[in-house]
Amino acid sequence: MAPPDLPLLERDREKAVLSAVIGELRSGRPALVTVTGQPGLGQNELLRWAAGQAKDGGVHVLSARATPAEHELRYGVVAQLLTPEDRDMASRLFVAPQRPGGLPGLNHLLTACRDRPTLLVVHDVQWLDPASLRWLEALARRLPRAPVALLTSTTGTAIDRPEWSVGTPLTGLASTIELALPPLTASGVAAAVRAVCGPADAAFTEYLAETTRGVPAVVHEVLHRFTRAGRAPRAEHVEHLRALTAEVVGDHAARALSELRDPVAVDVLRALAVCGDLLDFPLVCTLVGPHPVPEARLRAALGASGLLTTRGGSPSGHDAVVRARILEEMPAADRADLYARAARLAQRVAVADQGIAELLLRARPVGAPWAVDTLRRGFAAALRSGRRDRATAYLTRALDEPLRAEERGRVELQLASVQMVTAPVAAERRLHGLIRSADTRAGLRSQAVDLCILGGDTRAARLAQPAAPGTLGTAAAARAPDDAVPRAERVGDAVKPSASRDRAVSGAATASGGTAPDPASRNDFGHHLGNTGSADNDAIVSERHELIALLRVARFLRHDETCLDVHPAPALPEHSHSPAVAGVRAWEHAVAGVHLETSRRLARAAFAPDPGGRPPLVTPRLFACRALLLTDDGDEAEAHLATLLNEAHRQRAAIAIAHVLAVRADLHIRHGRPDAAARDLAAAEAELPLTRLHPLFVPYWASLNLVADLLNGRADRAREVASRPVPSLAEECATTAYLLFARGVLARSEDDPHRARAHFRACGRWMLHYGCVNPAVLPWRSLAAESAHALGDDEEALRLAREELRLAARWGTRSALGRAELSLAVVCGENRAEHFRAAVATLSESPARTAYTRAVLELASAESAEAGRRTALTLASRRSPTADGAAPGAHAGSTQGPPAPAGRSPGWGAPAPHGAAPHLRQRPPAGWPALSPAEHETALLAARGLGNREIAATLSVTTRAVELRLSGVYRKLRIRGREELRALSHGPEGG
Repeated sequence: MAPPDLPLLERDREKAVLSAVIGELRSGRPALVTVTGQPGLGQNELLRWAAGQAKDGGVHVLSARATPAEHELRYGVVAQLLTPEDRDMASRLFVAPQRPGGLPGLNHLLTACRDRPTLLVVHDVQWLDPASLRWLEALARRLPRAPVALLTSTTGTAIDRPEWSVGTPLTGLASTIELALPPLTASGVAAAVRAVCGPADAAFTEYLAETTRGVPAVVHEVLHRFTRAGRAPRAEHVEHLRALTAEVVGDHAARALSELRDPVAVDVLRALAVCGDLLDFPLVCTLVGPHPVPEARLRAALGASGLLTTRGGSPSGHDAVVRARILEEMPAADRADLYARAARLAQRVAVADQGIAELLLRARPVGAPWAVDTLRRGFAAALRSGRRDRATAYLTRALDEPLRAEERGRVELQLASVQMVTAPVAAERRLHGLIRSADTRAGLRSQAVDLCILGGDTRAARLAQPAAPGTLGTAAAARAPDDAVPRAERVGDAVKPSASRDRAVSGAATASGGTAPDPASRNDFGHHLGNTGSADNDAIVSERHELIALLRVARFLRHDETCLDVHPAPALPEHSHSPAVAGVRAWEHAVAGVHLETSRRLARAAFAPDPGGRPPLVTPRLFACRALLLTDDGDEAEAHLATLLNEAHRQRAAIAIAHVLAVRADLHIRHGRPDAAARDLAAAEAELPLTRLHPLFVPYWASLNLVADLLNGRADRAREVASRPVPSLAEECATTAYLLFARGVLARSEDDPHRARAHFRACGRWMLHYGCVNPAVLPWRSLAAESAHALGDDEEALRLAREELRLAARWGTRSALGRAELSLAVVCGENRAEHFRAAVATLSESPARTAYTRAVLELASAESAEAGRRTALTLASRRSPTADGAAPGAHAGSTQGPPAPAGRSPGWGAPAPHGAAPHLRQRPPAGWPALSPAEHETALLAARGLGNREIAATLSVTTRAVELRLSGVYRKLRIRGREELRALSHGPEGG
């Protein structure tokens, strides 16, 4: 009830009606007024106000109040009304025998009312005892003959409306009025806040109106408690207001529940609290079981309680606070049983899976197959809506049902794939248990280890390894992997380790690498398939081979073989039909830079179905995709990545989705599509936030973000990524080389060759430490050579460039060879144009479009410089010939200008030969500094004679973009077309 010391807000209309009724009563006109509404809307407060107004106007007032405690007390309300007139009336009513048709005291009251107008006020008529109700109905029939007004309040609905209500024939000529009180509006709630607390923020009043639903009693009590806490009604105190509102609403619900006396109504109320809006009211009543109470009476009792609202003519549940208060008094076992019965009923009537799953969350195990199926469908629906916490709750509940061992393992695996993002520690613990106990035939152990590696847990592969390392595979497993790669040589300032320390670095989402098997001692995967024995078809052998492959991956990620209690990782089995072994072996060949065709064939075999029908693993296939990237089969790798992505989406494996997207971003960067790479990286971070990313993968993701931002022209963001600290564990893993390389690229773009060379050298040392020799993985040698060339260390530059060219030629892909030729052309002092032409020819048939564009620009710059030198020599020979007619600059000993700086966009301004006249040296046009880098590149290609379509294909842009860039070039250079652009680029006399 609303506190009496507060005004009746937004009740002016009702007060005007009651004032008019009291005025007419003084003139002898009877009336019947019913004030109705949900509990807490202020009905009784309004009746008290009317009684006070009537007393002030000289009207005789008799009042009574019905309560649930006196519902069975005969004439309880009549006794309250008549006791002021006759003190002995109560005792006579309670002890007098009940006679049919008896209405004690009614005639005496009507006789007394003829001399003075009387107002009868009855509060809460929904709790009237039957005798008092019959007495008041008889009074209503006699009202036209006496100056009496009956003013009542009720919280009942239209179904249990008394017979004197509007539209009934009982009232005769008496005025019959029903006042339905609405909740407070937003302005009414704001007025209440001002009256109790003073001026308030709009956010505060809006939240109060929403949570209290405008019920005055709740609003006033919340505000009084809030004021007693000494807080101001400001937006920053909304959290405190939320707690107070929940407490007050819960108290009101508990009070209303204690007043509900009918046990059947209480049971139905609890069933409604369980089912909410899932089931219709008649179906909810069936959960209670057979009972004699009519449905209409149940609706009336529940509506009068105020605990439920009416929606569409049927009772409907309130918010979570009220439902919790309704159910908290039940024993836990009874509550779980009620939820289970409700779930069974909802399943029989085909309620939506989400609703049934919510019921099953709180139900005891039902022991039926449909329960697990429903929870798994609810899990998928929750993931689609982004509710990962709810999805994990559904699968956790599914594990409480009786399940077969294989089905239980699959549910745990599915649950762990989501918990890898939300609760990685719990996921690892669950997967470790699955690895220890799973059945070999189902492939669950391998899938659990695969998922652990995606989450960064490298211990899981060791956990699956038997005590003796040689028992994992065939005879080849007992052989140490020390004969895999030939002993390395010293390159630059980095030393390659010997074969006893062969290691590899990864660029896949698992970001790991491997050592290549000795080609003389091992055959390719196709040969293995032809020599497969019957033992390889056994599930135990297949699992062992998969675990060996995953163990190699774990070893690549983080080396712990120096520990005394850790056995060395066994070599991959010689003869295996496992696609997982093929994928890892393809990557090991690729990072070692040997056997291109074998690596390509093994990578393709990694995507073949397993002969034994075992489910495919994610990590080996990611390795295979990375191997295809290094073999210049990017389109094929992209198709396989799309397949992996669709598969991960079907399985709702967020961590697999994120890693596949990261690998695809790497592919886009290598193929000159940085905008697509940025989109994939953003999508990957949406699936797996960086705060949840395992430290082992932080350097790789950071490197991808850094390079993508740099290529997209967001240098500030790239610098921010480069300066971001990484966890300590991230500095000890294979992916560290990627971040070092990316930082070197950033330093190179900032014209800081000292820092760039330091980063590239560190990257090289780290990669060689892991046995990664192939320059196709990261071309650190070529970029370190260009940095050394910029610093004047031509000896080191040539040594590194030639080393990269030798290794790229051994590997044999166009991308690696073309990049090596390009770097050699940059650092060499002779025949630069010829070297650039060779690089352009090689890269034109490779997917490395960024390197190809740079090679074309460098070639244009070199050709422009050569043309300028030829022109200068020709003019010099005409003006100052020597005695024998030779030009001074034509002697072999003449000095030439330095080559264009490496790493910069070539253009006008290449130095002319020494001795040339100042006016003959090339200078950029007046508007050249105003050109953007994109316009700069487009202008050089157009000056070289390429058409718009060719320029668009070279720069990977649209033809329209080329047209717009050329228009900007013409405007800034103040020229009219390509002819003038060519004239500017060729220098004097068309040189």
